[in-house]
Amino acid sequence: MLVAAPSIAAMMSYPLKQFVDARMVSDLGGTEFIAQGDGGIIAWVYIATYFSALSVVSTYVAQHLGAGAPRRGAAYLWNGLWLAALGAVPAFIGAYFVKDLFALFFPDSPERIAMATTYCSVLLMGAVFPISARVVGFYFYGMHKPSVVFIASLLGAATNIVLNYALIFGHWGLPELGLRGAAIATVMASAAEFALPMAIFCSPWWARKLHVFADWRPSKRIIGEIVRIGWPGGVMVGNEMACWAIFMAVIIGRMGEAHSAASWIALRYMTLSFQPTLGLQMAVSAVVGKHIGARDRAAAEHRAWLGMKIGMAYMSSCALLMVVFRRPMVEFFITAQYESIAPQVLVVGGAVMICAAFFQLFDAMAIIMAGALRGAGDTIWPGLVTAVLSWTFIIGAGWTIAILRPEWGAVGPWIGAALFITSLGIAMVWRFARGPWREIDLVQSTNRATNPA
Repeated sequence: MLVAAPSIAAMMSYPLKQFVDARMVSDLGGTEFIAQGDGGIIAWVYIATYFSALSVVSTYVAQHLGAGAPRRGAAYLWNGLWLAALGAVPAFIGAYFVKDLFALFFPDSPERIAMATTYCSVLLMGAVFPISARVVGFYFYGMHKPSVVFIASLLGAATNIVLNYALIFGHWGLPELGLRGAAIATVMASAAEFALPMAIFCSPWWARKLHVFADWRPSKRIIGEIVRIGWPGGVMVGNEMACWAIFMAVIIGRMGEAHSAASWIALRYMTLSFQPTLGLQMAVSAVVGKHIGARDRAAAEHRAWLGMKIGMAYMSSCALLMVVFRRPMVEFFITAQYESIAPQVLVVGGAVMICAAFFQLFDAMAIIMAGALRGAGDTIWPGLVTAVLSWTFIIGAGWTIAILRPEWGAVGPWIGAALFITSLGIAMVWRFARGPWREIDLVQSTNRATNPA
């Protein structure tokens, strides 16, 4: 728990930041609120895919820490940052073409296209900052110093709130930029989250202790290791995020403003539920990696199961809140701008919240076990299974139910999403319990490559 608590707290700041963003944008109007969700999730598909592939930086750092060679971890951070810089190029280019994508999604809504494009393009042009912030965060997670990431996330959250207030509504002499202002605030907050831990990493004390500047140049070998082990995680998250983007923007998005608004409101609360569990996942991944590096696989397995129990307990409590307080939780986002559709948003939003409550327990299982498998270096199987299940249930089942039972509205596709998370949770637990991860040895492979016979 010494590693998990700051990790959970750090991850909690991100959903709170997004939650505050959404609430402040809702004062602009219902279309702006929905467009922020549409634009944000498309940008997030790329950003999350890229930094998820780089999350194995934590695995390598943790396993070298457990093996008694913490100085080798710095090279993985530097090469992760080189890859982050490389990844910013296609994101920047994509910002100029994203309007065409939204035109496919909402051909009859030019206002929604324009707003979503505005928000998404700014996030993509600044994608290097959230990706880099996550990479340096992965390093400190692997070093079992999550408090650094926690402090940085607090700085980012505070920066985001202050700049949102100033740039969305035009306070303190700054221009009123609306959605564009919200996106700029998010990018600048990510830059702050990157700058603080990077300053600590480069500080004289840390540099002297771990010789962090010795391996700052790109290494073909280390980049190859990160890509070889990390790409399945990127595929796993990328496929899932792409499915969620199609789910929210296309399947739900064509059901009307009330169903879209209700679904985005419910998703904001779901984010508050699963993001802290992602913090626990990072802690589990780091702890499992460290114990495996120290050749103590029994301890690694014990910590993984313990992490899953904690995650299930937390997300079960979230499920209870979603059921009991679903009406006031939905009402919190309904401003005067929603007056004409407020009754329908309340009904649909409440039903979606109940649906989401159903799969919270399985979501915890999937998140924690995926982190445990990543910490052990088992990344290909989880990535492929997530891709297959996400397209089968989120898209396949969700779209089928929407067509066959249109009277169910947004609830129908959400049933498909619930089937996805339930099946994914069961699959990840089965994979970890089965145990192929026990045969993987990343540190020994790295040492052989570094010191060939």
